[in-house]
Amino acid sequence: MAFLRYSLIRLALFAPLFVLFMFLQLGALLSVICAALIAFAVSYLFFQKQRDEAAAALHGRFSGKAKPLRSAGEVADANAEDGLLDANPDVTIRTSGPKAPEAKAPEA
Repeated sequence: MAFLRYSLIRLALFAPLFVLFMFLQLGALLSVICAALIAFAVSYLFFQKQRDEAAAALHGRFSGKAKPLRSAGEVADANAEDGLLDANPDVTIRTSGPKAPEAKAPEA
């Protein structure tokens, strides 16, 4: 949520600046560049707390310690699979595919 909030702050800075520079007839490319630079500078100088929260949220998400995000369908599938395995203890699951038959060397 922190990353989304910080992104929206930067977008709220960028959009009016872009419109202003287009109104001043700087051209689309120059308007984008100027608006992006000014929005970056303002957000860097005045929104440090939000930037740090967004960075912490991204670090927490991609550090490898976060729980994986699963959809309701994936959770239901995993629960059904666990139930089937509990009901049939003699069934094993192989994570690799079937082994290919080994080729025998031709006898001479």
